Amino acid sequence: MPADQFENLEAVSIYCPRCRQAMPVRKRLLLVLLDRELYEYLCARCGTSVAKKNEPFRPKPFGGPKTGPGLIR
Repeated sequence: MPADQFENLEAVSIYCPRCRQAMPVRKRLLLVLLDRELYEYLCARCGTSVAKKNEPFRPKPFGGPKTGPGLIR
């Protein structure tokens, strides 16, 4: 099995030491660096930080200025 197939996994629930059970988590962006983004997983119930994740930085495509009816140039 190639290792890169697990590269983009997203956690749905992680064990929370405060709640003492696996809980749903929220993913929060902590830091954007030149080559990667650092995320933190927070317990959805109590807000405790339960994990961190590094992801490669992928710049969002820029669509340019929007024009259309009702928009001022």
